[in-house]
Amino acid sequence: MLVNPRARSDPLEQCHKLEQAGIDYWMTFLNGVAGRDHSREHAIHSAEIFSQCKPMLVGTGGLTLFPGTPLLEEARRGEFDPLSEKEMLEELKTFVEHLDCDCAFLTHHTISGVNLSGPDFPARKDKIVAALQHQIDHGDLDRMAACRRSKRTL
Repeated sequence: MLVNPRARSDPLEQCHKLEQAGIDYWMTFLNGVAGRDHSREHAIHSAEIFSQCKPMLVGTGGLTLFPGTPLLEEARRGEFDPLSEKEMLEELKTFVEHLDCDCAFLTHHTISGVNLSGPDFPARKDKIVAALQHQIDHGDLDRMAACRRSKRTL
């Protein structure tokens, strides 16, 4: 779902209310949900909104089209153009590059053997971006796609 620039104030307002009340919260970026046409825009706008907040943790997860879901049917009809595994990594990298948030970072991407999650995101940001670029350039994208296709639940 692409964030409407006019609707930005609502999530920001709600997060700021949590902050004023002293309540810690997480924010989650759903990688791939905007489809191919709006991927870069989705990553940048989401990072801009997250960066205006103070979440204790930013999490990411990649969109998986599960059997029997309306979004999978839309993709089959050509109404939704899902990202390839490489495009998912590129979108996640764009999100991380634009994220400026003092938080922990947690991802559930299909990358194996690479730990992108951990505390102190600002100190680790460059390493995360480099690891994502390495996966884009050298990762086993077919294996990652197969892993995503084999998922049956979140």
